[in-house]
Amino acid sequence: MERMRWRTARRRGLRIGTRRWWIGFAGGALVILIVKGLLVSNNTPIQNGKQHESMESAPIIQLEPSDGKRPVDDSSISQSGDTPDSQNADAPKGGEGPGRQDAASSVPDRQASGQQPQANEAEPVLAQSWYDRLRVRVYLTDEKKIETMPIELYVRGVLAGEMPLDFELEALKAQAIAARTYIYRRMSSGDRSGLKAVKADVNNTVQHQVYIPLEKLLTRWKGEAKEDNLAILNRAVEETKGQIITYNGEPIQAAFFSTSNGYTENAADYWEIDLPYLHSVASPWDKEISPRYKETVTMKLSTFAGKLNVKKSAVPSMRVLEKTEGRRIKTVAVGNKTFTGREIREKLGLASSQFSWKIGDGEIAITTYGFGHGVGMSQWGANGMAQSGKSAKQIVEYYYSGAKVEQASKLPMRS
Repeated sequence: MERMRWRTARRRGLRIGTRRWWIGFAGGALVILIVKGLLVSNNTPIQNGKQHESMESAPIIQLEPSDGKRPVDDSSISQSGDTPDSQNADAPKGGEGPGRQDAASSVPDRQASGQQPQANEAEPVLAQSWYDRLRVRVYLTDEKKIETMPIELYVRGVLAGEMPLDFELEALKAQAIAARTYIYRRMSSGDRSGLKAVKADVNNTVQHQVYIPLEKLLTRWKGEAKEDNLAILNRAVEETKGQIITYNGEPIQAAFFSTSNGYTENAADYWEIDLPYLHSVASPWDKEISPRYKETVTMKLSTFAGKLNVKKSAVPSMRVLEKTEGRRIKTVAVGNKTFTGREIREKLGLASSQFSWKIGDGEIAITTYGFGHGVGMSQWGANGMAQSGKSAKQIVEYYYSGAKVEQASKLPMRS
């Protein structure tokens, strides 16, 4: 009788253990589905019905020779609430080490085979590639904290901040590839320039790439507009997942800008860094479709002279000395001083380094052509190419001469 009671209790214990295992398994799966649904379906950009358009990408920075290191996955470290260290501005670091996809390990599926899981067995874990485990740490300048996320979610936030979502899908996909290339190259090279927050990889401003935080994405649209915009945003990122732009097997400096003057600019003519894939190409679509192609600003001659630190009497004698291959102003003389087109643009806050001017009644009216630094991919040009039937791959490989689109996870990993 005592042995029978022991066997009955043992069977009851096994049933309870098995039931608890399945309850735990189902509960965990439900949590994963809920979180995934929130991340996928509640993200978007737009304010007051108008999409933000960035003027241009971050400046090109010359990195030191590679040290062969790949990015460190710090995804297990919570960065929420980190604050910037104003006394520690990080300098660029060298090294480019793109990763490759790890070999996937397999775990027996007891459900599929009809076997019952044991009470003490852990839930099977699906293997992820090294690329999928990569986490981006973004310093949010207004909130003064760091948001950490998978690289594809970061790309989605950048796409939301850098390009209007009413652009053609292929143009949006091209922008997603460029944005992914920028952050992948930055992280794989160890570049942390322009950062005050010690543990961040980038900030969310034009200093790096404009990024819309998840918290803000959750409240952008309503109704059908929200569903439509989220769908196009997610589609552009998902259909280009893992794709980056490479030149000779290395991720490129994926510079981009809003609107060309009809041509893109050589990197060497704007940043004095000659990169073979950042050479001038024709971009005729911008003039026809971009609202930012041409604009005129007027200021007093005294204001103009003050900004350039020249005499007011020297302004009427201003003349162009040389132009770049991209038809922008390379050098201009004002009195006995010489300026680059970039210097004039930045000192006066102009939209472009291609400009003309008229002087009269104590004022100077300056008309600019194009919007942004002009190096790399023109966003409005990309939209024009997409409208003419070009794919994202064709757009990217047109604006970045000699470059090609590859899967980041398949690139050879440095030792």
